[in-house]
Amino acid sequence: MPKGLTFLPTLAVVALMAMPLAAETKPDADTIVATVNGEEITLGHMIVARAALPQQYQQLPDKVLYDAILDQLVQQSLLKQSRGNNIPKHVALALENEKRSLLAADMLEEIMSTVTTETAIQAAYDTKYADGFGGEEFNASHILVESEDQAKAIKAELDNGADFAATAKEKSTGPSGPGGGSLGWFGKGAMVPEFEEAVLKLKPGQISDPVQTQFGWHVLILNDKRKSKAPELAQVQEELASEIQQEAIDARIAELTKAGKIDRIQIEGLAPDVLRDVELLQE
Repeated sequence: MPKGLTFLPTLAVVALMAMPLAAETKPDADTIVATVNGEEITLGHMIVARAALPQQYQQLPDKVLYDAILDQLVQQSLLKQSRGNNIPKHVALALENEKRSLLAADMLEEIMSTVTTETAIQAAYDTKYADGFGGEEFNASHILVESEDQAKAIKAELDNGADFAATAKEKSTGPSGPGGGSLGWFGKGAMVPEFEEAVLKLKPGQISDPVQTQFGWHVLILNDKRKSKAPELAQVQEELASEIQQEAIDARIAELTKAGKIDRIQIEGLAPDVLRDVELLQE
């Protein structure tokens, strides 16, 4: 039995009645495949359950999945019914959250599918790359050391005329040190934020003050910068589609927020760490 389809042991009594289809009847999502004490399980329930399985389990033979999923839904129905109307608070809240999430996600899918057309993507491409160029690219070198004091001392040496590449070969602890600290050409987003921010402030030939990142302390020089050649549409199609979709989502949410009546209630004495208090869910 696949780990992702964990079912309870066979129960002694299962009030299950199969509903055979007439040969000429075409099944649909509302087709009843079983009843459990009068509660219907439909083909739609089974299709949704299968779609939610991890991908590796969806590769199992259809017969195996059909029987296993139906068994699971039957057993879940029996257990659910055994609770009667006694729904725990945390379950009721989780169901409300899940319904809210699923409906919101479905609305997002509708928004995205509506705006993501070939015409819209082409228009976005023409606008973004109208001049035939892409974003800026930078050619930089750096010297990486462990402490701020070391970085300051190196900066002072460079300001006094020391050769950057030679100093990098001698003192940089980074993998680019043997190559004179050269990082080659790179675009925005390729480097960690603190490093990129420092690069953007420099002019070609200028050396930065010490910059701290998660890797240590850097002294860097901007060797040159240029505009990259505009990419082919096929290379950025997915990126443009994502941008179009996000813009449409942001616009729709802003529209709904403006039209809606939203009251964020300030509760005196309520601290953010209240979210950790799971005992509040106990009835």
